[in-house]
Amino acid sequence: MEQWPRVRIALVVTGGVDRSGREKVIPAVIWLIERLARQHDVFVYALRYHEQPCSYPLRGAMVRDLGRPAGVLRQYAALTAALKHDGPFDVVHGYWALPAGLVAAAAARRLGVPSVLTCDSGEFAAIPDIGYGLQIRWRHRRAVAAALALASRVTVCTAYMERLAQARGASPVVIPLGVDTSVFSPAPQTPGGPPWRLLNVANLNPVKDHRTLIQAFRAVVDRLGDVHLDLAGEDTLNGAVADAVKRQGLEGRVTFHGALASDVVAALHRRAHLFVLSSRHEAAGVVALEAAASCLPVVGTSVGYLADWSPRAARAVPVADAAGLADAVVEMLNDADARQRQAASAHEWAVAHDADWSAAEFTRLYASLV
Repeated sequence: MEQWPRVRIALVVTGGVDRSGREKVIPAVIWLIERLARQHDVFVYALRYHEQPCSYPLRGAMVRDLGRPAGVLRQYAALTAALKHDGPFDVVHGYWALPAGLVAAAAARRLGVPSVLTCDSGEFAAIPDIGYGLQIRWRHRRAVAAALALASRVTVCTAYMERLAQARGASPVVIPLGVDTSVFSPAPQTPGGPPWRLLNVANLNPVKDHRTLIQAFRAVVDRLGDVHLDLAGEDTLNGAVADAVKRQGLEGRVTFHGALASDVVAALHRRAHLFVLSSRHEAAGVVALEAAASCLPVVGTSVGYLADWSPRAARAVPVADAAGLADAVVEMLNDADARQRQAASAHEWAVAHDADWSAAEFTRLYASLV
C-alpha cells in the first residue's frame, strides 16, 4: 500500500464484524478493515448485531457495537454520541445505504466530517415478486436518496452497479472490494472430469435463486451424468432448497455445507471444476472474486462481476434462465480450453484488484476528502 498520512476512520456497518473474524462476517469488509488498520486508526461501529453494547478488537481495529438501537433516529443518536466520544475522526464511511450509510452520512454531516457511502447491496434494485430491493417501496427510495445526498462521496464495486446507480441519478466511484489472495489461491492442479464438481457459495434465500440453480443442475446431470453440486451458505428458507433437490431426484448429488468460514470455502474452490452463480441480483458478488482468485472458471447470471466480465472472463446468461444456465455449464465443462482461458483472465483481474489494492484506493479517496 502507498504511504499516506495517518487518518482516523469511522467505518459504520449493519453487522458482519463478529469478534471471531471468521464466522458471521462479511469477508470483504473484514479484509478491508485489516488492511486499513495497518496504516490508520480504524473504529468500526455496528448497528444491528449484539443485543447489548460492547467493544472488542478486530484485525487491528476497534469495534464498537451499539447494541441494536431501534430505528434510524435512535441509531443516529447512538452513533453521533459514539463518534463524539471516540473522535475526532477525519472521515466516516458507511457500508450499505440502509441503515448504516444513511445514519453514517447524517452523523458525519452533523459533526462536520466528510463521509463515504458504499452501495454494495440492493440499493438500486427492485424485484417485487420476491420483495427484494430498496427501490420497491417509496420510503426506502427516499431513504436511499437521502443517504446519497448526504454523503460526500458514493462508491460501488462494479460497472454493473454503477449503471444502476446512474439510472437513479447517482454518480458513484467504482472501487471493488477485493479478496485476500493469500486465502483464495489456485490449486496446484484440479483433475479434469468426469466426475465433475460444481460449486455455489451463497446464503439460501430468494434473491440467490437456488430454484433456478437446481433446475439447471437437473438438466446438467441428465446430459453429463457424473456431476456433483456443493452448496455453501446459511439456509434461510427452512429446507425449501433441500425439498427442491428431492423433487428433482438429485439426492446424493448435492451436498449442503451450511455457513462456512472463508478458509473452508477456499478448500471447496480448490477441488471444484466450475463455479455457478444463479442470483437474480448481485451488486458485485465477492463469491465470484473468490472463485476468480482461485483460478476457478465462473458461469452464471448476468449480474455484478459476471456482467462486467462476460464474455472474456466469465460466461453469463440472463437471470432466471435455467435452460440457458444448464447449456452454459455443459458447454464449459466440455471445453477445457475455454475454462482455462476464462479462469486465467478472471484470475488476472482479481489479483490486480485484491484486498490490498482496495485499501489503497479507499485511502486515496479518504485523502482527497480530508
